[in-house]
Amino acid sequence: MSQPLICLTLTGKTLKEDIDIINKYRNFIDVVELRADYLNDDERLVIRKFPAMAGMPCILTIRRKVDGGQFLEGEANRSVLFAKALSFIDQDISRNFSYVDFEEDFHVSSLQDAATAYGLRIIRSIHDMKNPIANIAQRLERLRASDFEIPKIAFMPHSLDDVKLAFDEAAKLKDSNHIVIAMGPLGVPTRILSAKLKNYLTYASPPEINTNLKEIGHLDPLILHNRYRFNKIKEDTDLYGITGWPLKRTASPDLHNAGYEKHGLNAVYVPIRSESFKDVMEFADVAGVKGLSVTIPHKEAVLDNVDIVEKTALEVGASNTVVKDENGKWRAYNTDVSGFTKSLLEFLGTKNLAHKKVAIIGAGGASRAIAYSVKNLKGDACVFNRTTKKAQELAEIYGFKYASLSPESIDMLKKYSDVIIQTTSVGMNSDESSNEENDSLYFYDFTGKEMLFDIVYVPAVTPIMARAAKSGCKVCNGYDMLRYQGYEQFKLFTGIEY
Repeated sequence: MSQPLICLTLTGKTLKEDIDIINKYRNFIDVVELRADYLNDDERLVIRKFPAMAGMPCILTIRRKVDGGQFLEGEANRSVLFAKALSFIDQDISRNFSYVDFEEDFHVSSLQDAATAYGLRIIRSIHDMKNPIANIAQRLERLRASDFEIPKIAFMPHSLDDVKLAFDEAAKLKDSNHIVIAMGPLGVPTRILSAKLKNYLTYASPPEINTNLKEIGHLDPLILHNRYRFNKIKEDTDLYGITGWPLKRTASPDLHNAGYEKHGLNAVYVPIRSESFKDVMEFADVAGVKGLSVTIPHKEAVLDNVDIVEKTALEVGASNTVVKDENGKWRAYNTDVSGFTKSLLEFLGTKNLAHKKVAIIGAGGASRAIAYSVKNLKGDACVFNRTTKKAQELAEIYGFKYASLSPESIDMLKKYSDVIIQTTSVGMNSDESSNEENDSLYFYDFTGKEMLFDIVYVPAVTPIMARAAKSGCKVCNGYDMLRYQGYEQFKLFTGIEY
């Protein structure tokens, strides 16, 4: 099978804007798609010149609004625009479009004959911007009018289960003369793992664009190239990933993929988003995933969806790592405990938490590992949570105090404030100043004596950290915890020290 191409989709208002983008990313792409539906009206009249300006293979696409594009002027006008763009063929084929995208229901014989005669490959496409598409292998075969055409199916999944079906269907495909893409955040694996889907190409977009292409799942070509090593992914590449929801941002792919590069491993680590952990495990079995990092909100659900739970994960009641062993059994581990313990003690500069009063903020999956660690480190803690019953359930396991996470618990919080450990996702991805929505302790006035450890690491300084630091507190984010637990995961996945 040939290696999938990276196609840069261009949505500038002028040809010059698009050429500037090409020049910036030329070394990281193989082909460009001119989205003429985004061009200004006067620019559309001269798109015939574009391939010569681009200096690389070009796809001509004039996408209708119903298919996720911007063209509104009707099929007659669109046909005329296609005809102008494909006319006056140049003997130097590099100065002509190499591909043209026609939708499944767009059949204009003169245009199709011209494209075939001029040596253009037709990408015959189906787009469903709202729903998944069933029977993908059959639909692809029906789409293909000849071996010279490349059938394309792009759909919007409702769940990871719909993405799983795309990988299931890909197993039925015999060549790489097709394109199958699941759109949106759920569909990102189909873009990175084009080789495993036997895709002809994947589409990418630069971060400079101001269109809906990011919303439908387009990745930055530099991210494809540098973070995921797209050009090195093969059908036999070992697959690992991180799962959670909504999993908007994570540093784990950078850490793990850098490790694979460092050790020369044929492996890749990708985000696998899902609201259902059961769907994740079913996807993993179909796609051939060998190991997963697990984050919010699935750490507790892991235990009911694997074959074997290792000792620490069982004692904690939560897992952040699952690995398929040599017998095909899924094993659950917890590397949060060791990662947190090492990073916390480095931050505090101590060997344990003896004689320390510790506030654990939150009672979710991450807090379970942290409470376990605090107990092992001989700390005296109080668990604070918005739902007091959950705080009580966790606290009573370790003989800790518990209280509601509210202004009513100020006195208790002051008592347990030597070390404050923020374990919730509150503040994640927030660049705003502290407020009730992004600061789990918005009601608490730091004195400057507290030591604050926030397990969130994006942004590097969360709103609560900024507020605590301003009061004179020593603060730390969760990046080192991520790093240390990630190193342990890497060894569980590969058998190699990071």
